[in-house]
Amino acid sequence: MCIIFFKFDPRPVSKNAYRLILAANRDEFYHRPSKLADFWGNNNEVLSGLDMEEGKEGGTWLGISTRGKLAALTNYLQPRQDRDARGRGTYGLSNALLETPWRKLCFGKQLFLEAVERSQALPKDVLIAELLHVLNNDEAQLPDPAIEDQGREYVQPFLSKYAAVCVRCPGYGTRTNTVILVDTDGHVTFTERSMLDKDPSCWETSTHEFKLQS
Repeated sequence: MCIIFFKFDPRPVSKNAYRLILAANRDEFYHRPSKLADFWGNNNEVLSGLDMEEGKEGGTWLGISTRGKLAALTNYLQPRQDRDARGRGTYGLSNALLETPWRKLCFGKQLFLEAVERSQALPKDVLIAELLHVLNNDEAQLPDPAIEDQGREYVQPFLSKYAAVCVRCPGYGTRTNTVILVDTDGHVTFTERSMLDKDPSCWETSTHEFKLQS
């Protein structure tokens, strides 16, 4: 399903502020092969994880270039009878259009904003830890008329399992947390927390840092 929260301010007034604060979850089948975040491309200009599913190798769910271009992808929830619909992938905050008021989105966004409001006073590592904590909140936000209306009967069998910021189901769920910070000087900190060996109790955290190229 996936979920993304971000605050973008290209010209922050304070030197302690950030141009971008982004926190995102990738929800996927645990068995789907992928590579951890690293620099890719002809000149190692893109930092992202990589999908290694056969026939789809090389795609990603979230990435940022050394020149500051960022792309993110989530699933777009559609009922089964809309088989001819196009554009199921969407950039945004949830599994619908930007700011569609799903309860888990509104709940997670409030937690995200609380962390963002303290961001200038927090050491960077503490801010990252707080954002990772937001991404791992597994409180189901039900009932949710917005998601029920969008998904109709298709969503009913799994609604209770997917109605939290952090999804945890047998064989499927949140398997990657990503936090991206871009400060006023264009310094990027990309932190990824990834599930290992299809085991929800086993995780690895890595951080990449670089300066945006002008």
